[in-house]
Amino acid sequence: MNREELLGRITIDPGVMVGKPTIRGMRITIEQILKSLAGGITMDALLEDYPELEMADLQAALLYASEIVSDEKVFAIQAG
Repeated sequence: MNREELLGRITIDPGVMVGKPTIRGMRITIEQILKSLAGGITMDALLEDYPELEMADLQAALLYASEIVSDEKVFAIQAG
């Protein structure tokens, strides 16, 4: 799957999970997926726990996070 197809799996709808980015409009947020992975849950375990998810959904969550981070701007703060 290419970048656009993966990112197309991410949906933002104010009526679903208070507008947080989710996978394909489901009530599974990108935040939930990332926190689970960061907490040591494997991708295989996530796919078992959430049978409606596909491996491409997890890849989409990681790509989405990397896109957000790549847009960050860092500015030096001068004391004084």
